[in-house]
Amino acid sequence: MAVQADISEKRPFFRRVLQAFVDIRELTLIVLIVAIIIVMANVNPYFFSFSNFRAVAVGMAPTAIIVIGMAILLASGGFDLSVGSVMALSSTVVAMLLLTGMPIPLAVICGLILGGTVGVANGVLVTSLGINPLIATLGTMSIARGIALVLTEGFSVSSLPASFGWIGKTDIGGIPVIVILTVILVILFDLAVRHTRFFRQVYFIGANEKAAVLSGINVTRVRIILYALTGILAALAGVLLASRLMSGTPTAGNGIELQVLAAAVIGGASLRGGEGTILGAFLGVVFVALINNTMTMQAVSIYWQVIVIGGVLVSAVALDMLIRSKRG
Repeated sequence: MAVQADISEKRPFFRRVLQAFVDIRELTLIVLIVAIIIVMANVNPYFFSFSNFRAVAVGMAPTAIIVIGMAILLASGGFDLSVGSVMALSSTVVAMLLLTGMPIPLAVICGLILGGTVGVANGVLVTSLGINPLIATLGTMSIARGIALVLTEGFSVSSLPASFGWIGKTDIGGIPVIVILTVILVILFDLAVRHTRFFRQVYFIGANEKAAVLSGINVTRVRIILYALTGILAALAGVLLASRLMSGTPTAGNGIELQVLAAAVIGGASLRGGEGTILGAFLGVVFVALINNTMTMQAVSIYWQVIVIGGVLVSAVALDMLIRSKRG
């Protein structure tokens, strides 16, 4: 009888632990990330090296910056498929402006304004005209990518000023500046989302838009600002990528919207809105980046990597729907 009593007491404890892993997505991702590192460190000794982690961190920095905006948009009940195209367009425009002799700060500001303008256009299409976010951002995705290709005729814009590569190529204490900037942005936006009134409104809108309107929240204004913010962050990612590669590439960011969505959903964001954190989305980016790095080191074809990321996205959405149905 005593043994049976002990077992019955342990079951709720394990159930609570399992529930914590389901409810706290950040905790689950941390465990999965550590598990990947441990397994790959034993499979491939080069995996657990500073140079490899540095390459992974630098490579995922643009995605991590874009996912900040995407996670906030998803929390509000929207999303943006044009982020990759905005990233490419901004990087090429900034590169072309630099070739005309424009000062670097002014060229970067113009690139960010361009990204914000595309974001505002997305917000107006979705809110004022009532176009579905999928159709609206799919259209701007095509337009932005097309403009980048027309401006450059499909070629990269290179021969940029050497000083432009400072952010993309400089290290501080062995850590790339681009990685430091990314971590700072993640921390700042995570704190802002958790503790500021404006960003708390985002969750009210995503959870129940009608109730948000009745409570006095200007839903249209908030959503336009969020789309503009997402566009600016995508443009910033494009500028940093151009700085690292020392060229503006019109094909940059092709397919990055899939990775960003996958990372955000894996990190706890919901396509139905009202949920998600910046920290969770960032950990989702780390998780996806490590999966890509693992497949690359194991010589898995790049085509199969795309299939795997698509499968991860579908699985994450299915898991999210399952958890929601169980809660219901």
